[in-house]
Amino acid sequence: MENSSLEQTLQDGKLHRELNTLIVAHLRDNNLTQAASAVASATMTPLNVETPPNKLLELVAKGMAVEKDEMVRGVTSTALYDGVLIPPAAYGSIPASRAASIDFGAVQDTKGSSKSFPKHETRHLSEHKNIARCARFSPDGKFVATGSADTSIKLFEISKIKQMMLPDSRDGPVRTVIRTFYDHIQAINDLDFHPQNPVLISGAKDHTIKFFDFSKATAKRAFRVIQDTHNVRTVSFHPSGDFILAGTDHPVAHLYDVNTFQCYLSANVSDRSATGAINQVRYSSTGGMYVTASKDGVVRLWDGVSANSVRTIVAHGTAEATSATFTRDQR
Repeated sequence: MENSSLEQTLQDGKLHRELNTLIVAHLRDNNLTQAASAVASATMTPLNVETPPNKLLELVAKGMAVEKDEMVRGVTSTALYDGVLIPPAAYGSIPASRAASIDFGAVQDTKGSSKSFPKHETRHLSEHKNIARCARFSPDGKFVATGSADTSIKLFEISKIKQMMLPDSRDGPVRTVIRTFYDHIQAINDLDFHPQNPVLISGAKDHTIKFFDFSKATAKRAFRVIQDTHNVRTVSFHPSGDFILAGTDHPVAHLYDVNTFQCYLSANVSDRSATGAINQVRYSSTGGMYVTASKDGVVRLWDGVSANSVRTIVAHGTAEATSATFTRDQR
């Protein structure tokens, strides 16, 4: 009897250690370092413990699927008990009711009960000193840029991110950030890449659109600046690279000629019904149309050549429209 009780206690302790390990790894791999450290310290679990990616989420998903299946078949949850001991209640306390506990590691997939959990893995790339407000991939997919409320822009090289994601590179000296730009004095709202050239533009609360040449390793500042009259909320390159569309606190998009910096507004001024600031502007892949999403809740389609309003969609009532984009086939 005593041997059986001892064996059960050891099994219980092993299960708790395994669970603590999964919790610590889950928190750490999702960049919740402070929480992971606290749990690791409280449970005496190594912080650098290795587990398969997303193991805890996968096991929870499996357990929930099995529990749901058992409920449908009318089997009570007590049938899932694995014999884990409940610690004795303290003197004078109300005895704890027996709770269902599942050995997640022993749970098998129930046919047809759920789809397999996606295999995603999070790695820490870099940090801004404040909120990361925007991110944009380059047209060729080789780079991704992020802009922050700390006024900085970070440029990442995708090939280095992939290299860092390799198992043997977990702690390797892979530097994914290849450029960091500092030239704004207020938060950055949006970014876009030139369609052909190694140029990145940014729109910011300081009323400017700035151009950065990321082909130069030592460049930290913009080589060209467009001064607008309003907070620049969003920017979009024309597919030709010769024009930039900017959405600002002004209700009508501003079109800039990249070579002359000349600013143009809608040609059909009398038809402008927009009353709210523009949250996002995006060109279609051909440049034949562009779309605006505004704080007045309206999404508008515009002719990319004449700048006339083509269609107005009251998509969100009085709630602001925060974003809009075209599908690849422009339908």
